[in-house]
Amino acid sequence: MPQFFRRRLSSVLLPLLALCLPMPGAMLQAEEPLGPDEILFGQSAALEGPSAQLGEEMRNGILAAFEEVNRNGGIEGRKLRLISYDDGYQPAKAIANVNRLIEQDKVFALVGCVGTPTSKAIAPIAEAENIPLIGPFTGAGFLRDPAAKNIVNIRASYAEETEAWIEHLTKDLGITRIAAFYQDDSFGRAGLEGVKAALEKRGLKLAGEGRYMRNTTAVKRALLAIRSHNPEAVAMIGSYKASAAFIKLARQLGLDVIFMNISFVGSKALSAELEGDGRRVYVTQVVPFPDDMDIPLVQSYQKALTAFNPALETGFVSLEGYLAGRFVAAVLEELGPNVTREAFLEKVETTRKFDIDGLELLFGPGDNQGLNRVFLTELQGDGSFRAIDRLPK
Repeated sequence: MPQFFRRRLSSVLLPLLALCLPMPGAMLQAEEPLGPDEILFGQSAALEGPSAQLGEEMRNGILAAFEEVNRNGGIEGRKLRLISYDDGYQPAKAIANVNRLIEQDKVFALVGCVGTPTSKAIAPIAEAENIPLIGPFTGAGFLRDPAAKNIVNIRASYAEETEAWIEHLTKDLGITRIAAFYQDDSFGRAGLEGVKAALEKRGLKLAGEGRYMRNTTAVKRALLAIRSHNPEAVAMIGSYKASAAFIKLARQLGLDVIFMNISFVGSKALSAELEGDGRRVYVTQVVPFPDDMDIPLVQSYQKALTAFNPALETGFVSLEGYLAGRFVAAVLEELGPNVTREAFLEKVETTRKFDIDGLELLFGPGDNQGLNRVFLTELQGDGSFRAIDRLPK
């Protein structure tokens, strides 16, 4: 065939062939059909290392909820199943886990992923694949962006927790000299910005700050930097091992202050690290008290947790995981047999209110966070926590 005709034929056929091929974006957005027997969810969380207890408790709570649903017949006959991979609280591992969950395991959605830096790493992947990212264990603000259409938060934000800290410290005790101890990454900086904003709202400034590296307990330099400013309270945005190390060392060096901890610290883990010495240690929580049997949700949670594993103790983190699992089931029940990722996300936005045993999660256009309430708790001498309305004098 003459070269002229070959060029002419190519100019006609190649565009036609291109029309027959799927576009890259369409390939990314293609949704795997659900099997007839199960709906598969994925989780990347710290299951080993210094933050392992958070990942384990979150996983236990979700599994307790899923098994409860499955015992009652599942969702339209489909059982809920969770695949969890350890990321050691490291963003690179979280990325590898989520790619594996999406590409190999073909999960329907991600649920209960743990941590701000890891969530920040995986959020773009979930968005690109239009995978629902449900109930991440973090209060970071970027996950609450109205543009994040595939993200569904359950807990209150870190901004709401830090606002509650400063409100209690200034109003209950008249404290104005407040320093910040934080993890030097997106998690710690999110909390730090919340503290600064709450102080600025009241015409105050931070009275010193100190930071430490993620997955370490190297806190001495941070403590010395903070102590030089003579604070009355320290706002703490850290993991349980580092926060406990800071509190212990502060006491050894005679720094007698109030220690305000964020919910991510993990109350039970922090208490264990402090060996029950809870003097002036407080933690804000974003779910109800896990031992308050007057709350129907807590009754269901305790029953489900015992059925899943009688050896497990109750806790705020596993209750949050249970709530995430129950929420997933509630949305799926609303959908009926026709379950797609797009339909799941649309149902959250349009239904707006989900009642989980009396606890209402409220959503809507531009609002992808179900709960807003922050609870204040105090660490007791026996290692337990009690709910309080205000800081004691």
